Amino acid sequence: MVKSSKELAQYFDHTNLKAFAVEADFEKLCQESMEYGFKMVAINSFPVALCKELLKDSPIHVGAAISFPLGQTTIAVKAYETEQAIKEGADEIDYVVNVGKVKEGNFDYIKEEMETIVAICRKNDVLSKVIFETCYLTKDEIKKIAEIALEVLPDFIKTSTGFGTGGALLEDVKLMKSVVGDKVKVKASGGIKTLEQCLALIDAGAERIGSSSSIAIVEAFKATYEK
Repeated sequence: MVKSSKELAQYFDHTNLKAFAVEADFEKLCQESMEYGFKMVAINSFPVALCKELLKDSPIHVGAAISFPLGQTTIAVKAYETEQAIKEGADEIDYVVNVGKVKEGNFDYIKEEMETIVAICRKNDVLSKVIFETCYLTKDEIKKIAEIALEVLPDFIKTSTGFGTGGALLEDVKLMKSVVGDKVKVKASGGIKTLEQCLALIDAGAERIGSSSSIAIVEAFKATYEK
C-alpha cells in the first residue's frame, strides 16, 4: 500500500505527448513535476533538450518516447533516435515495439530490436522501457514479448502508448509481472485517470505509472488519505 502522496508521486511519469504541445506546455509540465516530485517527464524526443534545461537543478528525469506512437520505423531509425535523444539529455527511453512483426510471429526481429535499443541505453547509463501496445496483442503475444524481455533485461516493460485503442489493463500488468518477476519492472500507462485505477495497478505489480492525470490522482490521494 502506498503510504503518502509523496511516495505516490514518485511512481509517475508525468506526461505530455500531444502533437500540438508548445514550449509553454513543456515549461508547465516541468514546473508541475518539480512541484509534485514526479519521477520523470514523458515527452516526445524533440523537446528533450528544452526539458533537460528546465529540470537541470532537479532530480527529475527526462524520458524520450522513441518511434512514437506506432513503432513502425526500422531498428536503425529507432537506434538513431535513441542515440540523439540521449545526446540531448534523455535519462530514460521508452520505445514502441514493431507490433506488425509481433503479429507476424517474427519474435527474432523483436528480440534484435530490443537488444539494440537496450544496449544503447546500457552503454549510456540510461533506463530502457519497452512499450508493448497491449491493446493490439493476444495474451500469448504479450507473454512471448515478456519472455524475450526476461532474456534481454530492459529496465521496464510497459503496457501502452495511450494512443492505441486501449490502455493499461490490470490483467495485462499481472500477466507481464508473472513472466518477468523481479528481473524487469513493469510500467502501466494509457488511460490511467483515477486514484482507484492507479492503486490497483500498483498492487498488481506496476512500479511506474505513465499518466497525464498525475496531478489529479495525487490530489485525490491527499483528499482521501491525508485529510
